[in-house]
Amino acid sequence: MRKSTKWMSIALAGALTMSLAACGSDSKDNDNTSNGGASADTTKDKKVTITFQNIYPDPSTPSAKVMDKIVKQYMAEHPNVKIELDSLNTDQQKAKLKTQAASKEVPDITIVNPAAQMKDYVDAGLFAPLNDVLDKNGLRDTFQEGILDWYSFNDNVYALPDGNNIGVMFYNKKLFTEAGIAAAPTTFDELLADVKLLKDKGITPIVAGEKDTWTGSFLFMNILLRTNGPGFLQSVVDGTKDFNDPAFTEAVDAFQQLVQAGAFQDGATSMDYNAAENLFKTGKAAMYYMGTWSAGAVDQSEIGPDAGVFKFPTVNGKGDLDEYMLAPGSGFAVSANSKHLEETKDFLNYFMLQYPKVSFEEKNALTVAQKVDGDLAAAGYSPLQIEIANMKSAVKGGDLSFDNTMNPATSQIHLTSIQNLFVQKVDSASVGKEHQAAYESNK
Repeated sequence: MRKSTKWMSIALAGALTMSLAACGSDSKDNDNTSNGGASADTTKDKKVTITFQNIYPDPSTPSAKVMDKIVKQYMAEHPNVKIELDSLNTDQQKAKLKTQAASKEVPDITIVNPAAQMKDYVDAGLFAPLNDVLDKNGLRDTFQEGILDWYSFNDNVYALPDGNNIGVMFYNKKLFTEAGIAAAPTTFDELLADVKLLKDKGITPIVAGEKDTWTGSFLFMNILLRTNGPGFLQSVVDGTKDFNDPAFTEAVDAFQQLVQAGAFQDGATSMDYNAAENLFKTGKAAMYYMGTWSAGAVDQSEIGPDAGVFKFPTVNGKGDLDEYMLAPGSGFAVSANSKHLEETKDFLNYFMLQYPKVSFEEKNALTVAQKVDGDLAAAGYSPLQIEIANMKSAVKGGDLSFDNTMNPATSQIHLTSIQNLFVQKVDSASVGKEHQAAYESNK
């Protein structure tokens, strides 16, 4: 599952480059597409309830609006089908799915992350192969080149991704100006200096929802990407490096510098992803490190006109600003034990065909894993989103998140270890030793 070279072509495709018509037309223009191409095979009088577990709990976000619109549209066209939403935040959904998987009661549609995070579910036979869904109505051709590889095992695709993103630092231009910051930082030293200027003005420099432990890890891994360059975790797997490597220790040092400088809000480890993002969206923090999937939500918030974005800076003079944390999105997987497997696949085919079109309408197409063609400026996309589109078009490469690369047991130790850095300063070398011991025990 190590496809860093392939990923570069995916990221370069992220500048929205395909025909919307291929993504799903209006239902009155194409009855077969609007019905997902499988309605002729289903019994329209049969009452069916499909449980759709998702990670869009905030109805005000563009992702939730896209989901809601497509679901309502499908139910209107299929009155015998009820789509029941189970909307949770990311960590809640991960925990719930583990419990459901243990009892083999996976919902009809659920959410999984790519590569290492979904492998155990696939190996346990809990997910249905989706090749037939992709081969219906030309759905496979709507996806960006190579993106489905991250959700594939033994020539079968087991989940369909909702996004293709990079990690960036969102910032509030108004708050930067209030603190006397003239330009976004390009070096880590400049970032630390900006943190001090913001704190001196009583402004929270960076917000993090570290109750959901992946958020701190995502930022930490961008620091490691700078100190090492791409491929550190792959080097560990290959045996050419380990977690005692100076590049890893240097990254821990830099991360702790941020924490000790007071960069993050009080109680970061007790605040979840949605609450933290809302702090930024309501102007209560100056910076927010997150994947570009948050662009639509930030753009449509009250600080939208003041929102900007910058590339994560170099660290101690190291790193390429055009290398990013790469984030193939969460994937929609179908339970192999679904009591309504045919109907569930029909709905998923419909949902994914409509997804890029409705995302474009909701000003959220920037992040999708499917190809989208359209004039962003003419469609009313903001300067923020256009700037992100330009960033994505120039991506040179990067790394996947820790928990999308390493096995779950090692990843859990990592997530807890990084979360602990928000609470107390520790010897950076001991963090490397802790990681290495976890890896050796679980590889």
